[in-house]
Amino acid sequence: MFGTMFNNIYVLRKTASGSVLNQVRVPLSYAPKDKYLARIQADPDLQDGSRIAIKLPRLSFEITSIQYDQNRKLPKMQRFNVPKKGEPEGKRGQLHSPAPYIIGFQLNAYARNQDDALQIVEQILPYFTPQYTLTIKPFEEYPTIKEDVPITLQGVSFTDDFEGPLEQRRTIIYTLDFTMNINFYADVRVNSLINRAIVDTEFEGDSAGASRLTATRTTVVPNPLTASPEDDFGFTTTLEDPAFGLTRAFDKEEGEYVQDGYVNRLYVRNTTVK
Repeated sequence: MFGTMFNNIYVLRKTASGSVLNQVRVPLSYAPKDKYLARIQADPDLQDGSRIAIKLPRLSFEITSIQYDQNRKLPKMQRFNVPKKGEPEGKRGQLHSPAPYIIGFQLNAYARNQDDALQIVEQILPYFTPQYTLTIKPFEEYPTIKEDVPITLQGVSFTDDFEGPLEQRRTIIYTLDFTMNINFYADVRVNSLINRAIVDTEFEGDSAGASRLTATRTTVVPNPLTASPEDDFGFTTTLEDPAFGLTRAFDKEEGEYVQDGYVNRLYVRNTTVK
């Protein structure tokens, strides 16, 4: 993602009268700076025809650091469900909180003269003030997940290694240091939606002949039953007395929950559910 930001950098070559002679697209690759310098200087005197020096201008970048970002840390057990592309409506992907990291990048621009080097830098700097934010979709199969990725320019420096005789090749290098705030996610699990919740209230019997009793059963379902998490829906609650075979409406008064032989009748009685 970082490298693609610099895929369309061009250098214009002009004549003395100001007309455009040609336009060169600056190639970009992932490589350490030191190895690029060694390759550029492979034929410093331009006399050994057995090797060809790298053509300039050119861009290269590399990762310089990776560190955990304590300031963006979220609760580990926090999770959220999102629809997966191609899955049935009743399936959702479950993601936990990502691990936040800061990745350091270094971008190097190599050129033979200052005009080419400055043209490259001038096409990059205006977008970083000093931060530029990209919006990405980290999962192709979960298109609803989007996150902003801020990329910050930390500094710019340049070197000119032109030393020695005039026939020696000159290389100007501009170095741009960036940091990127990024998240790393664990495996995504696909689970079925829970569309029914049942809660039983039970009481232990107070004698050897009285076993555990289910006093009430509360069932909650979405209304309508076909609702998805993205819809506007309510809930339907049903209260039941399995011991008596009764089903009561949501907004009616509850009677005494227990019967003779069980815990004290004063324990739960005359409760209204609103």
